[in-house]
Amino acid sequence: MAVAADGRAVSASADCTLRVWDLGTGKELQTLRGHGGWVVAVAVTGDGRAVSASDDRTLRVWDLATGEEIARFTGEGAMLCVAFHAATQRVVAGDATGAVHILELVNAPPGR
Repeated sequence: MAVAADGRAVSASADCTLRVWDLGTGKELQTLRGHGGWVVAVAVTGDGRAVSASDDRTLRVWDLATGEEIARFTGEGAMLCVAFHAATQRVVAGDATGAVHILELVNAPPGR
């Protein structure tokens, strides 16, 4: 689970989805669908995006305002972890082959 600055949390799930929660009320706000495998990790950015890692070998970038997938990266193996570094706008992820992927988030503003 990752917590956004606006009081929302995003959780990864074995049912191939991410769920966005209101931390104040505990209510589910939306379900993000698109992964073809277990979503094992998620990170949030400071500008309203989430990045998810799945055993379907993909990292996906989501616009939390609309719930839309706005970018996708496919690796060689199941994606096992993901982190976001705000100062550099970079995503770091590791996959099951032992590879480390460093991706820069550009040209994918939220609410596009």
